[in-house]
Amino acid sequence: MATVGRVVVLLWADILAVYSLYIMMTYLTDVWGVGFTHAAAIVNMFWGVVTVSPLFVGYVTETLLGNYLTLLLSSIAYSAGLGFLTMSTPPVLADSLGTCSDYKADCIGHGQKALFYAALPLIAFGMVGHLTSMNQFLAEQLSDEDHDNLHIGIFWRFFSGILAVIIVTFVAVFALPYIKPWSLRFGIPAICSLVATLLFISGSCSYNYFRPAGSPLTMFVRVFAAAGSKLFYRTPKDPNDLYEIQNPQLYVVPHTRSLRCLDKAAILIPTKPHEEQENNIWRLCRVTEVEETKTILRMIPVWMTFILCGVISSIGFTYFIEQLNHMNHKVGRLKVPIVVFLLFFEQAQNVFATLYLKLANVLSQNGFKKFAPPIGILISMILAILCCITAAKVENRRLGVVQRHGLVDKPDETVPMTMFWLLPQFVLLGGFQGVFTCSAVYFFVDQSPKSVEGYLPHFIIGVSGLGFLGDVLLVFVVGKVSERGGKRNWFQHNLNGSRLDKYFWTLSWLMAVNLVIFVVVAILYRYQESELEELESPEFGGMDEGYDDNARCCSGFCC
Repeated sequence: MATVGRVVVLLWADILAVYSLYIMMTYLTDVWGVGFTHAAAIVNMFWGVVTVSPLFVGYVTETLLGNYLTLLLSSIAYSAGLGFLTMSTPPVLADSLGTCSDYKADCIGHGQKALFYAALPLIAFGMVGHLTSMNQFLAEQLSDEDHDNLHIGIFWRFFSGILAVIIVTFVAVFALPYIKPWSLRFGIPAICSLVATLLFISGSCSYNYFRPAGSPLTMFVRVFAAAGSKLFYRTPKDPNDLYEIQNPQLYVVPHTRSLRCLDKAAILIPTKPHEEQENNIWRLCRVTEVEETKTILRMIPVWMTFILCGVISSIGFTYFIEQLNHMNHKVGRLKVPIVVFLLFFEQAQNVFATLYLKLANVLSQNGFKKFAPPIGILISMILAILCCITAAKVENRRLGVVQRHGLVDKPDETVPMTMFWLLPQFVLLGGFQGVFTCSAVYFFVDQSPKSVEGYLPHFIIGVSGLGFLGDVLLVFVVGKVSERGGKRNWFQHNLNGSRLDKYFWTLSWLMAVNLVIFVVVAILYRYQESELEELESPEFGGMDEGYDDNARCCSGFCC
C-alpha cells in the first residue's frame, strides 16, 4: 500500500497545479499586459491540448510505453514545466537575464517568454500522462491478494489519503490566492510536484511492471487498411460469405448493410489459402471488427455537435475569469479569492450530475432506457444556452456600471460591482458541464463497441476539447465580422472597452442552432439495443454498474 501513497502524493501536486493554473488568465493580463483575447487564446490553446491529447497518449501508453513509464515521464515533465513557469516570472531570473524584477509587462523579456512557452507543453503532457495512466497504474499494483485481504489498516490509509486530498484542495483555494508574488504561486506547486515525483521514483524497485498489451484502436486502422487493399474486389451479396471466427466464446456483432464499403476488409480471396489470409491481420478482419468500426463512424455526426459544447466550456476558464478579475472581490472586509468560484463550479457539476442520474433512472424505469443519454445531452445544451444568456445580461450590466463611473479607459480600476453577480453563470456552466459529461459518457458506453469503452471518456472530452481550440478561431472570425462597415470590433485590448456581452449572445444563438442539429442527428441515429437494464448500480438504483469507472467523469472537468 506504500505504492498507493506515492501515487496519491502525485494527485496532491496535481490539485495544487490545477488551481494555480486556473488563474493563468489573470497572470497574463495583469503581469504580461497582453490583451484579454490574446490571453484567452493562450489559455484555450493550453487546455485544448490537455483535453485532446489523452486519446493519443493513451494509445502510445497501451502500445509502447506502459503505465509506469508514461507516469514517470509525465511526472518529470510536470515538475520541469512548473519549474520553467516559476522561472518565467520576472523576479526569479531578473539578474541573469538583465531585466527588472517588478510584476510588470516591461520586465517580461525574451528569456521569460521562452521559459513560459516551453513550460506550457511540458505541463500539458504532465497533466495528460497522469490523467491516462494514474488509475491504471494503481490497478496494476493491487494484486488479487490485496483485493482478497483488505483490512482495517488499508482502509484507514485510503481514508487518510482522501482526507489529505480534501485538505490540499482547501489549501489551494484559500491559501495560495493570498500569496501575492506570482513566483510563489507557481513555485509552491512546482516544489510539491518535484517532491511527489521523487517519492514516486523512490518506489520504482517495488512496483509491479506489465508490458503494453496493445490498443483496441489499432483495430480501426486495420479495418481501413484491409478494406483499402481490396478496393477493387466485389463484396459478396451474402454476408455469410464474409470472414468471421465461429467461436461461441468470442464476442460477435451481427452484420449490417450500412457503410458496405468497409465490408471489403472481411472478404476472403478465393485464390489465396485461408490460413495465409487469416494470419495477415492487416489484410483480413472479422465481421465483428468491421461492424465495430462502422459503429464508431456512425457516431461522428453526434460527436461534431459536441465541439460547440467545448467552446462554451472554454469561456469559464477565460472570459469569466477576466470578468471576475475586474470586479469587487470584497464581502465586508473579507477579500474572496477568484478560485472560490471554481469550487462553486465543481459543486454545481456534482449536483446537476446527480440530478441527471436520478432522471435517467426514472426514464429507464419507464421504458426509455436508450433515450436517457440523448435527453441528458439535450438538457445540457439548454443549460449552456441559459448560461450564455445570463452571462450576456450580467456583462451588459457590468458595462453599464463601467460607463457610469468613467472606467472605459481605466482597465486597471476595480469596477464597483460585486463579483457574485457572476455566480449564476458559473453555476449554470457547472450544471451544463456535469450533465453533458455524464450523459455523453453514458451514451457512448451504451452505444459504442465494447472494445473501446476504456477510451470513451477520452473520445468525448477530446472532441469537446476541440472547442477550446475552436474558440480561438471563433473569436477571430466574430471580431472580423463585427467590424464590417467601419464598426468597432467587439474585442478590444481591455475588457471594459470590449463588447463581450454581444459575443455571449452570439454563442447562445450558435448553441441554439447546434441544439436543433443535435436533435435531428439524434432522431436519425441508429440506436442499438440498450443494455442499461442488464446491470444495476446500488448507488443510483438501476444504472449500469459497468459505468462506475466512467461515472467519475460526472464529477469533474478532467475525466
